[in-house]
Amino acid sequence: MWIINRLRAMSVFEVVFRIKQFAQKYYEKFFVVGQQAKVPSVKFNSLPVNLNGLTAFESRGVIHVFGKEFAYNTPEIDWHTDIFSNQSFSKQFSKSINIRAHNDLSGKVVWEINRMQFLTIIALNYKKFGHIKDIKLFIGIIESWIQQNPYLKGINWYSNIEINIRLIVWYFCWNILNAEALIKKHDFFKDFVEKKWLPCIYQHCKYSYHNPSKYSSSNNHLISEYSGLFIASTLWQFPESKKWNCYAKEGLEKEIVRQHSLNGVNKEEAAEYIQFITDFFMLPYVVARKNNTPFSKKYEGALKSILFYINNLLDTNGNFPKYGDEDDGKCILFTEDHTFNNFQSLLNTGAILFNEPAFRTTGNDLKTIVLTEVGTLTHLNKLDASAGAISSKFYKKEGHGIFRFQAKGEEIYVHFNAAPLGFLSIAAHGHADALSFILHINGNPFFVDPGTYTYHTEYDWRKYFVGTLAHNTIRVNQTDQAKLAGPTLWLNHYKCAILKLEMSEDSDTVIAQHNGYEKFGITHTREFCVEKNKNRICITDTVECKKNGEYFIELPFHLHPDIYVNKLNDSAFQCIDKELHTVHLQLDKKLKTSNIRGQESPQILGWYSKSFMQKEPGNTIYCTTKITHTQKFQSIISLK
Repeated sequence: MWIINRLRAMSVFEVVFRIKQFAQKYYEKFFVVGQQAKVPSVKFNSLPVNLNGLTAFESRGVIHVFGKEFAYNTPEIDWHTDIFSNQSFSKQFSKSINIRAHNDLSGKVVWEINRMQFLTIIALNYKKFGHIKDIKLFIGIIESWIQQNPYLKGINWYSNIEINIRLIVWYFCWNILNAEALIKKHDFFKDFVEKKWLPCIYQHCKYSYHNPSKYSSSNNHLISEYSGLFIASTLWQFPESKKWNCYAKEGLEKEIVRQHSLNGVNKEEAAEYIQFITDFFMLPYVVARKNNTPFSKKYEGALKSILFYINNLLDTNGNFPKYGDEDDGKCILFTEDHTFNNFQSLLNTGAILFNEPAFRTTGNDLKTIVLTEVGTLTHLNKLDASAGAISSKFYKKEGHGIFRFQAKGEEIYVHFNAAPLGFLSIAAHGHADALSFILHINGNPFFVDPGTYTYHTEYDWRKYFVGTLAHNTIRVNQTDQAKLAGPTLWLNHYKCAILKLEMSEDSDTVIAQHNGYEKFGITHTREFCVEKNKNRICITDTVECKKNGEYFIELPFHLHPDIYVNKLNDSAFQCIDKELHTVHLQLDKKLKTSNIRGQESPQILGWYSKSFMQKEPGNTIYCTTKITHTQKFQSIISLK
């Protein structure tokens, strides 16, 4: 059934492209798999990183993989095992592996380790302390990976995005280590580079070029392929590198415009992915700039627009609204700190590269130091962070509203979502969340989007977290606003429309609707009014019935797990967070209400996922009713 649904999302041209991929797959299966790389002549265009500002750096040899600690300071790593289930993928031909075959075996978990992002930390350790043991550990880990992953064998040659993230990691390791100097200094390192590492790098580049993500898959995966290949072919000058470099640079120039609006809003509709995708554009920009082969002014302008959107998107603590998928993905790591905020790091890097005070955020991060080589970030410290102070902003064409105001000296942050379902025909990382909202108080999540939790495992949980019931909006007849046809495949996309928008010093009002329930003859319209002068939010939902019948209406309000809920009466709730911020929720008396926490039956409800592969109970104020004709429901959120 999944194959049929997938074909429904393809154009005729894509079907032809997939047939060619199918033919390539079988040629590789019989003639290429396990092939040893024969590296042609290669020159290096190294740019050793100046890290004089690396005054404080230490590592424990442990990173967090979706909340679970993983010790990387050993070459004895099983590169095919899911550390959550302790099950392993077979080492068969990579393109024949079915990553969805086992409910509790996650390719995503395996890939996260195989990105080898901890290698940059080992390289920084060597840069700081000069211990030869770090070089030998570095070599041992890569040799272990090569030995366990012959070309096109196993899960780690399955996805092109993983190939390119490794290329990016290796690029920065090469320059942090100053590999060319090490080759001259140590014969054992020279032997490793020439016989093991360079052949593997060459195979990665060839794979990247010959396995592009096109048509309905041309989202962040395609960007990663252009990014990794551009960065790699800039450094390692193989005979094909010039061709690869031009191809990748041209692709990046095209995709930064294609996959973003003019205002810098990413079209995948997955907020956490924004930092991931932006790095795939930022890192090539930095590399090209250092090599005096800059991208166009149009590319630079688009990158700045993305950063301006990020600057508007974050609350006072640097939190983002959790709309769409999130999987903790990072392009590059320079720290073991799993709380590292890459959104803020991108802004800091942009502040220096573009001399833009509006991007300045608090904190000095090592990633910005590596990318800009500004020592102790004295450049940043000279920029006035107050220049980045921002107010409400509504991106009408994109359907994203960001409302802010002060209550008792604290920031009230609201995100309203009237955006499309997602990007391209499959909308892979979008959620059915039309007309939903989230609310943060002083940088603490209060009313929340419950998150993502999983992709290809535990399908019932995947269906819940991406579905309409897991968002602060109305669901009709226990049906999502669009049809989930696979873990990352949507059909019957809805459309949203902004009917009215008024923004003033005292209040911000938006009226929007979507057509996701037109098959029932239902139109959902929501008036969302932020009354800043009264410290409250008024939500009026109109469910218009155009056909005769009885309809079951659900209206959930999802709260962060730290929120305490007290039911005052059948239509009023008091909600209090750990810092004693109090919110009064007054619901329409036509609704039947209850508070549900951690429910799995008769339906999943009252759960929160703070990170990929993690979930915990959270309070959901659940409202229901049945209607036979057009009805309005008013909800009032008062901030006490």
